[in-house]
Amino acid sequence: MFTGIVQGKGTLVNLVKGEHVHTLTVQLPDASGLLRGASVALNGVCLTATDISETGVAFDVIPETLQRTTLGTLEVGDEVNVERSLKMGDELGGHLLSGHIMDVALIEDVAHVGGGVDLKFNAPASLMKYIHEKGYIGLNGASLTIGEVSGQSFNIHLIPETLRLTTFGTSSKGDIVNVEIDSMTQTVVATVERMMGQNT
Repeated sequence: MFTGIVQGKGTLVNLVKGEHVHTLTVQLPDASGLLRGASVALNGVCLTATDISETGVAFDVIPETLQRTTLGTLEVGDEVNVERSLKMGDELGGHLLSGHIMDVALIEDVAHVGGGVDLKFNAPASLMKYIHEKGYIGLNGASLTIGEVSGQSFNIHLIPETLRLTTFGTSSKGDIVNVEIDSMTQTVVATVERMMGQNT
């Protein structure tokens, strides 16, 4: 489990594209105490550390993950948001995320407001029933509060600290981000839909 509180940015230092699996080697902002088999979220995608060395931490990524997330578009030198898995007793500063990406969203607009940034996203119609003003959403692994929602678009306001710690500080119009809706929101929506169906 993860909290959506990004701990820093990692850099992709090596990429091996195998026939069935790609291996990403990432220089993490802090790999102290990390063991093989540990879970780490890269841009919100839960991956397992397969090798740890001075050059970085290796992660194997299967084709389905490459196709469903932005990990398939990464190149050496790219930065990713990093969060190590939640430990018992850790502070839950964001909201619970599993690292299982549901879909991707497109950045439609980037507006600089003071020291912060407003991002406008376009999401698939299948996700919009989960996206509500003042609700939570996981974008590239960051737990964020949703602003205005209209049609298939929604806004996010990012404060300077979030811009400093995450890759959103260099986001551009046209970029694609991973989207995770937390399980509680999914459950509430599914329950309401089922109850409304029974009442029709």
